[in-house]
Amino acid sequence: MSQEHKTALQIARDARLRPIVDVAATMGIGEELLEPYGRYVAKIRLDAIEHLQDRPKAKYVVVTAVTPTPLGEGKTTTVLGLAQGMHHIGSTAVAAIRQSSMGPTFGIKGGAAGGGYSQAAPFEALNLHLTGDMHAVTAAHNQLAAMVDNHLYHGNELGLSLDAITWRRCLDVNDRALRNVVMGLGSGEDGVPRQSGFDITAASEVMAILALSTSLRDMRERLGRIVVGFTKSGTPVTAEELRAAGAMAVIMRDALKPNLLQTLENTPVLVHAGPFGNIAHGNSSVVADLVGIHGAEYLITEAGFGADMGAERFFNIKSRVSGLVPDVAVIVTTVRALKAHSGAHRIVPGRPLPPALLAENPDEVQVGGANLRKQIENVRIHGVTPVVAINAFPEDHESEYDVIRAIAAAAGARCAVTRHFAEGGAGAVELAQAVREAAHEPNDFSFLYPSTASLRDKIETIATRVYGASGVDYAPAAVKRLELFERCGFGHFSVCIAKTHLSISSDPTLKGAPTGWRLPVREIRASAGAGFIYAICGDMRTMPGLGSHPAAEIIDLDDEGNVVGLY
Repeated sequence: MSQEHKTALQIARDARLRPIVDVAATMGIGEELLEPYGRYVAKIRLDAIEHLQDRPKAKYVVVTAVTPTPLGEGKTTTVLGLAQGMHHIGSTAVAAIRQSSMGPTFGIKGGAAGGGYSQAAPFEALNLHLTGDMHAVTAAHNQLAAMVDNHLYHGNELGLSLDAITWRRCLDVNDRALRNVVMGLGSGEDGVPRQSGFDITAASEVMAILALSTSLRDMRERLGRIVVGFTKSGTPVTAEELRAAGAMAVIMRDALKPNLLQTLENTPVLVHAGPFGNIAHGNSSVVADLVGIHGAEYLITEAGFGADMGAERFFNIKSRVSGLVPDVAVIVTTVRALKAHSGAHRIVPGRPLPPALLAENPDEVQVGGANLRKQIENVRIHGVTPVVAINAFPEDHESEYDVIRAIAAAAGARCAVTRHFAEGGAGAVELAQAVREAAHEPNDFSFLYPSTASLRDKIETIATRVYGASGVDYAPAAVKRLELFERCGFGHFSVCIAKTHLSISSDPTLKGAPTGWRLPVREIRASAGAGFIYAICGDMRTMPGLGSHPAAEIIDLDDEGNVVGLY
């Protein structure tokens, strides 16, 4: 089979991986700090954070993107390709990425190991169970759910209001039939009947807590602060009050240890946590970064969705918790993505691309470039140096690259074309050089809002300064919740706005960088353990469904017991 036609799985199987103890040694991590899962995967003990403190601190690079399109812009492949590229220019790097959810892996999206010659390996382990962290989150979440219903069954001493219970159940499977369920049917021994539902595991607050915890003690305290519902008088009821947090912490103890893998070129990759990108902050774990920041000259991580969502949350939620200040933000774009943001093409996931999208058309790139300009601005308002990465495709044209270079130059940002997907680290040399130069420029990082600002001020600051909205419209129920959460002592929380990822606005049909619109906030919810409130600005699906022909139809074992069909 030719190199051009190999699948990601086939490319991964051809790679020559190093024993994971050797990969760890390049980070200064000895075998005594590892808990191996076979030859090529290991968990890193949390003791490594203190053990590495005397090593130099890495330059901290976050990879974000323009507003996503159904095509995918390639953030994960760029993280891994850039980490490999650093080694090609004589620098060392560690990558830190999120763990993929098996729901999308068996659905339409596929895995999250990167792709081509810039992927994390072992491919199968990463996209399936890995070290069981997803299952631990699922079990801890559902343990709390079981204790909520057990509390109701045994008299409801805490006075939980049945119509104000917010804690649902979760499962790492795409299953739309579980979005809304009625529980407790049957005899009186089968529980208290009530309506509830399931979310996918990545949407669990336990997952967000895993990603934001700085230590085992911190995670235990955060689990205790989870609010499962409210009494009729509006008093929050917590996991600690249900005496459920201890058992959850026991289930989650090993899951807090970050996972170590490697790229196809043996660059260390930390793979840990995968919080949902719409209703949570969509970034990999703090503890992984606390390890990686002393493991090489560069720590390169990713933020979910576009810079208006993942990067904004990286800056204002994750960095606020970790204390780590980013030096550079790489904004990934593609020619086809900017053409899509021109509004001239209709792109449907799973269907062939419109032929006109692939035709040379620098004018469309210029129109769609409004989105790139705004995302550069969104990085700069946090005082972080931007670098534009053009993820190259064979159908692109040099005239279209010239337009993107001009947009970046006009915004004062470096720009590089990267071909890491097809060429691995060698194809990312131009990008690596641009990032290395940018990382040594003076940085003036600042949060978008102070913790002391009101929740409304935080929401309105994000809406107007990052999204370009003219203002915010609150539903009456949202206003009441904001007032309740301020009274509950949640006013110092960060804000996570749950909106569509397909537009900078709250309307997925608006492309580019729309202005003059107003952000509609219909509901406010609290993730008290994670430490943020989220404002719901649309119909957010927290349990995906399967398409008419999901990947699960083609994933199988061959006669030798090898996985086939995984991508």
